[in-house]
Amino acid sequence: MDITLVPAAAEAHLDWRGLTDALIAGHALGRPEIADLFLYRGDDTLLDRAAWIPGLGAAVKVATVVPGNPGRGRPMVNGVVNLFDDVTGELEALVDFHLVTKWKTAGDSLLAARLLARPESRKFLIVGAGTVGRSMIESYGAVFADAEFTVWNRSAEGAAKMAAETPGLRIATDLEAAVRAADVIVTCTMSSTPLIKGDWLQPGQHLDLIGAYRPDMREADDQALSRARLFVDSRATTLGHIGELMDPLKRGVISESDVIADYYDIAAGAFQRRAADEITICKNGGGAHLDLMTSRYILDAWRKAQG
Repeated sequence: MDITLVPAAAEAHLDWRGLTDALIAGHALGRPEIADLFLYRGDDTLLDRAAWIPGLGAAVKVATVVPGNPGRGRPMVNGVVNLFDDVTGELEALVDFHLVTKWKTAGDSLLAARLLARPESRKFLIVGAGTVGRSMIESYGAVFADAEFTVWNRSAEGAAKMAAETPGLRIATDLEAAVRAADVIVTCTMSSTPLIKGDWLQPGQHLDLIGAYRPDMREADDQALSRARLFVDSRATTLGHIGELMDPLKRGVISESDVIADYYDIAAGAFQRRAADEITICKNGGGAHLDLMTSRYILDAWRKAQG
């Protein structure tokens, strides 16, 4: 089997709504076989994630997360995505790692917003002025036609740089006030202590938690979790791996039954907003099954574009 090399240039042929449709279709195929390996070296993390979904094939994603890299002028996250044929198990494609990561991460949270945010949501607050925050502006803007964006960042310099690169982006200096005023809040930080307070949340808001990916990381406090209806992209990759949920579960602040649904409950109608005034929170935990679905979507789009 010839191995297809899918470059970053494939992005020109991708569509955010199309990706979320592909994610819904992928979850309808049933829960995958998944395995994760996490290794830590101080603040650095090595992630080795694998998934197999009958009908889509298998993917193995190996990534390093080195927070000190931006100071060296290097990307914080690096790695490789290997896509294997479903029938033969042969290596089918090597898909550009940063392309998969961008579209998987933002598409994951965009899907939650499609299902949980009020359709008329207009005011979007991006907490964190990094790469993921920029991707969320792009993805939300593709689905919410009247979206207006504000960014808050610990570093005023980082927020200013992002605003200079993003037409129409406003800068917030008061996080509490910005949270209270937003329809949708998305956190894209490396915080180890909660930034979002439950006291700040307003009826009808949707909060998307992306940044925390280690057991020692949190972006929202206990009260936020207690006030909201809780959702996750996958129970298997969040409840036992990420401090956002591990910590409050361990202390009895919430129970596993408080997590209403994950994406495998979409078909049953459980992953949805019930009322306009309820507060919803979704924890984006990622996972190799999402890398697999995203990689397959990207490969199919690239092949179609090549004729």
